[in-house]
Amino acid sequence: MGGVVLVLIILIIAAWILISNFRVVPQAHAYIIERLGAYQCTWSVGFHVKAPFFDKIARKVLLKEQVVDFAPQPVITKDNVTMRIDTVVFYQITDPKLYAYGVENPLMAIENLTATTLRNIIGELELDQTLTSRETINTKMRASLDEATDPWGIKVNRVELKNIIPPAEIQNAMEKQMKAERERREAVTRAEGEKKASVTVAEGKKEAAILEAEAEKQSAILKAEAQKEKMIREAEGEAEAILKVQQAKADGIRMLKEAGADTAVLQMKSLEAFEKAADGKATKIIIPSEIQGIAGLSTSIKEVLKDSTN
Repeated sequence: MGGVVLVLIILIIAAWILISNFRVVPQAHAYIIERLGAYQCTWSVGFHVKAPFFDKIARKVLLKEQVVDFAPQPVITKDNVTMRIDTVVFYQITDPKLYAYGVENPLMAIENLTATTLRNIIGELELDQTLTSRETINTKMRASLDEATDPWGIKVNRVELKNIIPPAEIQNAMEKQMKAERERREAVTRAEGEKKASVTVAEGKKEAAILEAEAEKQSAILKAEAQKEKMIREAEGEAEAILKVQQAKADGIRMLKEAGADTAVLQMKSLEAFEKAADGKATKIIIPSEIQGIAGLSTSIKEVLKDSTN
């Protein structure tokens, strides 16, 4: 009975040892395997079995991109201004073996390397350049860190300056400068607005004067055209009246001729025309000799008729 229990215990221990050597590596991970203290292999994603008592998992490596935020580091600019800058580094492990055996503490190594690189870059820039050259500083740091971390199996994808903290007196001076700049811009904007308003008013007055002059011009043209039209109509009326008078006279003479009137009658008609021409206003009228004879004859006839009646 005791032998059976012992066998069961041995079987259980053997099964436990066998099962404990089964491993499943999850996604985005890698396991470093050592055999008797020496590097054996690197397990990637999937099912693996290690040799009992000889193999061991020396390190589990995460292959995802990782972010580390380092504490602010004191740096000195080219113009001897001390400031504090904290950085954020985005990195990814590309070679688990180099990462496991390349450096003792990779994160500490990256932090120290970041601090020294940042001091070297900022030491070549003045304060104003440091505040306005974030992108340039980020690019230089990423290139320098990526090159330095290659032997450690690490790739630096991106480096960002999170905060640039200048001394308090520098901050106060910058705030005053910014306030003065805002006030200057406000004054310039107000002056430009007043200038544009003045120009707009002047242009409005100019356009009003032009429109008024144009209206007066059009009014004068219309008046002149109306006067001209009136004179033309009056002249046409007078011409038409003269034409009608002449036509009437011509018609009268034609009718006398058609009625068989002799020369004496025609001369009498001419005398009547002269009388109408005088109209009581002329003081002296010159009458042709032919008409005078007819007039004398007419007087004699009137006297003979008068005597005969008596």
